[in-house]
Amino acid sequence: MFFPIGDTQVQGGYKPYVAYTFLGLNILIFLYEFSLGAGINQFLTTYGTIPSEITSGQDYYTLITSIFLHGGWMHLIGNMLFLWVFGDNIEATIGSVKFFFFYLFGGLAASAAHIMFNLGSNIPSVGASGAIAAILGAYLVMFPKSKVKILVLIIFRKYQIPALAFLGLWFGQQLLSGLGEISKTADTSGVAWWAHIGGFVFGVTCGFLFKGMIRSDNRNYIPVPKDYV
Repeated sequence: MFFPIGDTQVQGGYKPYVAYTFLGLNILIFLYEFSLGAGINQFLTTYGTIPSEITSGQDYYTLITSIFLHGGWMHLIGNMLFLWVFGDNIEATIGSVKFFFFYLFGGLAASAAHIMFNLGSNIPSVGASGAIAAILGAYLVMFPKSKVKILVLIIFRKYQIPALAFLGLWFGQQLLSGLGEISKTADTSGVAWWAHIGGFVFGVTCGFLFKGMIRSDNRNYIPVPKDYV
């Protein structure tokens, strides 16, 4: 298993206040969830997105609230790590206000894709991974030559690989897993693969629009190497 722990940084631009605010908000909400004890299941059912309820015209508010909920520590840590590594460069380039709406609409696009492939499901979907998948999609288009530093846990060593390779492999895994679930009567993995796919495709689409905001005449917007943690 491996995780991203750093990337090539955009120097200058907007400060990632929104990305880090979302990160902090997700952590605080999860700590509240954790404090509920056995009541966490009811909380997730109430504020998670349930496809069958959305298609019947109920509880539309969960399309937003579900983006800030997580089902466990590893779910939270994985999502926040990706947000921390990749979110800052997107916000630095497009600005905080645009990033705020991009993140939320990325989450909505992810939920729409998940619902489309799980119309009758009564299982609540939670997590920021759809919105973060949108960030990854935009990053792939905007910074394909960037370097991502990964930590391989089995051997506890760090490597640098091109963002194009890392994110391409990530999306390939999501797509293969999503296609594999189509042949099943239910999602037995517990992972909303199509939310990841939908969010990523939304992000790629936006990335082509955002790419024009990278000013080649200003070196502050050119990703340059930086020391990593």
